[in-house]
Amino acid sequence: MAWFVFILVAALTIGGGLGVVLSRNVVHAALALLVSLIAVAGVYLVLFAEFLALVQVLIYGGAIIIVLLFAVMLTRSSDYPRISDNKQWPLAAVAALALLGVLVPAFVINNVAGTQAQNASFTGIGESLFTTWAVPFEIASLVLLVALIGAIIIARSGPGEN
Repeated sequence: MAWFVFILVAALTIGGGLGVVLSRNVVHAALALLVSLIAVAGVYLVLFAEFLALVQVLIYGGAIIIVLLFAVMLTRSSDYPRISDNKQWPLAAVAALALLGVLVPAFVINNVAGTQAQNASFTGIGESLFTTWAVPFEIASLVLLVALIGAIIIARSGPGEN
């Protein structure tokens, strides 16, 4: 049963990622990203990492998508020409296939059948978050704040004021 649920949420994750990449509408891409992020929370639940699933839903599924949608809605899309197609897609396809060519043998070579499930303590996660990962966490929050402020400035400025 767990294998079936894992395959289902993995397919949702991949489908959401493809929706992000293939969508021509930015709002639809953001919603596909939400589907992908929620499916990753499902993967965490299958792995019995309830805390990570909760953090995934609250922070990524909630806050990041809301900030992204606000940034999209606050920018004036009429000022920018529509992008019909990116001319670098062959290079991106080659890079994606090269990454696939590295990851597939890595998964085939490494045997995960002998690994045991481990529970992470909340104390260890808290200590790690406030010691080792405090600065990267704050940098990520500042980048999101700057993006939101930039979107507000772009949206509020009149024509020719940029």
